[in-house]
Amino acid sequence: MIKEKVFQIERPWGNFRQFTKNDSSTIKIITVKPNEILSLQNHKHRSEFWHIISGSGWVEIGGTKKDTISGDEHEIKIGEKHRLSAGSDGIKVLEIAVGDFDEEDIVHFEDKYGRV
Repeated sequence: MIKEKVFQIERPWGNFRQFTKNDSSTIKIITVKPNEILSLQNHKHRSEFWHIISGSGWVEIGGTKKDTISGDEHEIKIGEKHRLSAGSDGIKVLEIAVGDFDEEDIVHFEDKYGRV
């Protein structure tokens, strides 16, 4: 799980946060248009870590739905159902996926675009 591996190192000039080390990972920035929503989905071969870069909206992870804003962080375990919805200004998310990354690994449970 990514969150357990995240740590911060202080330096005289500031600090850095390390998210993965020697893991097979894929890093993406996801931009969701205002008032749009990702499908309710899960993955069999990867976990994900989301850091909200900007904007706001809500996340649903493992059946729990909560509001999210810039600076929030969320962990999604392998097999856990999840989705992201943008508020009126949209939302931008840094995603770090650890494991075997393949877009075909997505299982859709609900989707407003007909991909179920």
